[in-house]
Amino acid sequence: MKLYYGPASPFVRKVMVTAHEHGLQDRIERQSTAAHPVERDTRIQAANPLAKVPAALTEDGTALYDSRVICEYLDHLGGGGLFPAPGPARWTALRRQALADGLMDALILIRYEHVARPENLRWSAWTDKQREKAFDALDAMNTDIPDPACHDIGAISAACALGWMDFRFSDLDWRAGRGALADWHAAFDARPSMVATRPTA
Repeated sequence: MKLYYGPASPFVRKVMVTAHEHGLQDRIERQSTAAHPVERDTRIQAANPLAKVPAALTEDGTALYDSRVICEYLDHLGGGGLFPAPGPARWTALRRQALADGLMDALILIRYEHVARPENLRWSAWTDKQREKAFDALDAMNTDIPDPACHDIGAISAACALGWMDFRFSDLDWRAGRGALADWHAAFDARPSMVATRPTA
């Protein structure tokens, strides 16, 4: 499988953690990209018309995007387990994934406001409201912490989101007042799949 890849993307990391959890990482051919919200990398469009990462092409040429779809595909290849069967456990895992993805979306919008938008066009209220969303998501995560034995897609997504905060937004100090979430993340972040997929600039 070809994966259109960015080494700093938390969404790409979700995909790679999923691959590592199933031992599929060596079956993925990573395609280096320069994804950008304005200067779109047209190479990615072979797998995703939006030119966003992650995007993938399977061995038979099927295009897959975004991270949620690619992760579920990899879980299928690996025999399942990271996406629970329909029922309460699945809805919880998918809800946690949605919250973590929303947190990452808010943070990415903050980052784009500072690295992609000209300084004279930046909107402070926009940044403030995205930060507010991020902290609301963190508070919700702190009250809905996965069981220590849980390593499904909801837990993976949450861990990747928190890891990206450490990588790009360490000044926001997401651990303050969220000791239970911090303890959970420290334990989950020690998993081999997480250690092998640390983001890089």
